[in-house]
Amino acid sequence: MNRRVFLGVSVAGVALGANDRINVGTIGLRGRGRNHIASFLAQPNCRVAAVCDIDQAQVGRAQRMLSDRNQPAAKTYQDLRRLFDDREIDVVSIATPNHWHVLATIWACQAGKDVYVEKPASHNIWEGRRAVEVARQTNRMVQCGMQARSLEHYRRAIELLGQNAIGKVYMAKGLCFKRRQSIGRMPDGPVPEGVDYNLWQGPAAERPFNPNRFHYNWHWFWNTGNGDIGNQGVHEMDISRWGLGKHTLPAKVTSFGGKFAYDDDQETPNTQLAAFHYGDCEQVFEVRGLITGNEGNMTLEGSNYIGVIFLGSEGYLTVDCNGFQLFLGEKRELAQQMKHTEPEPWATAPHVANFLKAVRSRNREDLNCDILEGHLSAAMCHMANTSYRVGRTLAFNAEAENFGSDGEANRHLTRDYRAPFVVPDKT
Repeated sequence: MNRRVFLGVSVAGVALGANDRINVGTIGLRGRGRNHIASFLAQPNCRVAAVCDIDQAQVGRAQRMLSDRNQPAAKTYQDLRRLFDDREIDVVSIATPNHWHVLATIWACQAGKDVYVEKPASHNIWEGRRAVEVARQTNRMVQCGMQARSLEHYRRAIELLGQNAIGKVYMAKGLCFKRRQSIGRMPDGPVPEGVDYNLWQGPAAERPFNPNRFHYNWHWFWNTGNGDIGNQGVHEMDISRWGLGKHTLPAKVTSFGGKFAYDDDQETPNTQLAAFHYGDCEQVFEVRGLITGNEGNMTLEGSNYIGVIFLGSEGYLTVDCNGFQLFLGEKRELAQQMKHTEPEPWATAPHVANFLKAVRSRNREDLNCDILEGHLSAAMCHMANTSYRVGRTLAFNAEAENFGSDGEANRHLTRDYRAPFVVPDKT
């Protein structure tokens, strides 16, 4: 069987045939990482050949997952840099915490790997643009893991909006009504055995180890995460922008909210409202982590209501992971609907299949969610969080991707990176 051998970026542009096996290395092996493994294994002529995690317990768990599926054992790495050095690896999937997404993407592209990176594409606006630049400079295929763009009912809903099925769309509202329990308070403690905590911190500011800032709960601390607007919410932020047909960032943002009801270690808000102004339409987003009712006829998934409402001059359309419904006229009559047909809501395998199609064709236009789309939708989450943190409405320069002369807001565009884990100014 023919195989592609990477020699840095010198082979950029070489196309794989349909029958050439693609070797995948997965970085970050908890929930999303294991989902990546399963999704890549579902593809023809694709092998998970390497797994990597700073936590050796997770590496062992991934190996058992492969064994349970009658797959050959993968190479194992604790340091992602060693995986990037491996010339047998063609593509990497990145399911690390948010603060690692861009630097891992940059290093992978520079090592000649194509990249599937989880949402959000970045931890801040400035570094997101660096990821776009390196993808273009190295001619790597970089897909952001906002898998709704590869699910048929979402694609059909967006197509209908583009055909003016509800008239002129004047507003899109994304809902992240995802129930989150309090994380409580925990003291700092020893680093667990088998964990490379220095590597886990990577680009982030150094802090003592605390189990409440580690697995999953890192989402709720500004040093490593972006709150639920940048966790679950970036999916609905992206669907909203996609449906509005906007390919630039908005000119104004306002966001407010707070962490209500709980007295715990969490830093990010559990209740947040954001509004973005484009001039000819509005995009709105809301996070509710506490008990709440429904809005827009969303399907109840467990304790959650998650989806997008598009409002037009002739009606409205609601879409969530289970399908869409289109209502028209003053009586708001149901005119069209479509149910989700994939084996599971938010299925990742179709998005991975789309990514591998582009890996073979070497045409980034084949990607359903190129890194540029991922960057723009993540940047809107970061814009909202910046407005929330400075406590006021902000004007935004979409071309320069900054807040103009507003020094306080501009300080949130990037971060002080911890050597040697520095996102470079120039890629």
